[in-house]
Amino acid sequence: MGARSGNNYLSSLKKLGAEIFLAGERITDVTTHRAFRNCARSVAQLYDMQIEHPEAMTFRTDDGGRAGLSFHPPRTPQELAKRSRMMKAWADFSGGFMGRTPDYLNVSIAAMAAAHEFFAQSDPRFGDNIQGYYREARAHDWCATHTLVNPRATRAQGWAENTDAELAPRIVEKTRGGIIVSGCQMLATLAPMSEELLVFPATVLKADPAAEPFALSFAINCNASGLRFLCRDSYDCGAPKFDAPLASRFDEMDCVVIFDNVSVPWERVFLCGDVARCNALYDATNAVVHMNHQAAVKNVAKSEFLLGLATRIAQACGATALQHTRERLAEMITTTETMRACLRAAEADATLDKWGVCVPARAPLDTARHLFARLYPRMVEILELMSSPSLMATPADADFANPAERADIDRYLRADDAGARERVALLRLAADVACSAFGARQVLFERFSFSDPAGMASALVDSTDLQPLAERINAFLELPD
Repeated sequence: MGARSGNNYLSSLKKLGAEIFLAGERITDVTTHRAFRNCARSVAQLYDMQIEHPEAMTFRTDDGGRAGLSFHPPRTPQELAKRSRMMKAWADFSGGFMGRTPDYLNVSIAAMAAAHEFFAQSDPRFGDNIQGYYREARAHDWCATHTLVNPRATRAQGWAENTDAELAPRIVEKTRGGIIVSGCQMLATLAPMSEELLVFPATVLKADPAAEPFALSFAINCNASGLRFLCRDSYDCGAPKFDAPLASRFDEMDCVVIFDNVSVPWERVFLCGDVARCNALYDATNAVVHMNHQAAVKNVAKSEFLLGLATRIAQACGATALQHTRERLAEMITTTETMRACLRAAEADATLDKWGVCVPARAPLDTARHLFARLYPRMVEILELMSSPSLMATPADADFANPAERADIDRYLRADDAGARERVALLRLAADVACSAFGARQVLFERFSFSDPAGMASALVDSTDLQPLAERINAFLELPD
């Protein structure tokens, strides 16, 4: 089938019947439930964009059909740039507020399939499995989520030294048909709107036989028996778009995933019991770089969106000439241009890896990832400062429909260059970014989406070759008088 329409996606999601729980309720149809239907429709619109713009958002497969461009492993810098533009179009659709659109995992699956020899070295079946899964995912244009964070009962001890080993997903049995997995992971973002769940190694495991049951990588249907998704509160409260312009459309939902003796067929297993390869999977296949590339594209879209919103608010209230406003805008411009520069550098310095895939340079992407975790909360703070207490002067859409209120609103809430309704719409959008539960979740997501800040800092140090710079210092100190 290849690239599909939004209606096809929604029809598939409606039939899926995954075991999803929200506030004690088993959700039978996410396409109609108020907490999920709007985000599902937003995902559907992304799929429709592929159909509407096939040359820009799809590619020709070997059989002559078309598949989503995010499934294409780029072989040249030009192909990498084209895929980047496709991801930017998807990111711009939500202003960067949907961080786990299907392209995030599609680029990862494509990278792993290209590196199938890595998996085959563990077991020849696994190399075939990752290629077969890639072809199947591409053919169906699945929407997938992933989960890779183990729950922690305590942070006082290292993982698996106390009770944590009883919590993490592990093999409880191997059968002729596959493996049986039990345990828990979090957080699976977009899970209620997904058809497939990918499970990857979450923690660097010790080279110890006791760690082998936890060394897993596999894919499973979201409606698999024994698989349950426990949702957080929904931030889409059923408000109209005017009242909650972001939360009413882009609440991706985050879930705890329960594996209760889930049967995973062997053909869906990519690694099993191989501690060394599970630890090396992301780096060896460059999947992490491609995922980071998608995130960097999203960061550019999000920075641009917040900068545009701050600019429009300043214009509406006639504050663009004020010095403190200009300083704040300049700070947001700096963040936006930094994200653009990192993305451009990563693409400009892309190289072919051993698997023949064009991989963006990792250092600029890691830099963007590390910076954005700190810069995004600051952008939100600036937006809050620029909007001032006016963020609370936000009548609802229903107030504009009431003639008794409308006259007062139009008189007292107009802006320097905008009518009352446009000014309130801008403020409600800013409030959704800076003050709502949806907005707070976005800050949390950006802080921790790749790891905690200390973990990201450590990863940046590990991935950067600092020795040549240190040697230059030694050489400088040894210069003769």
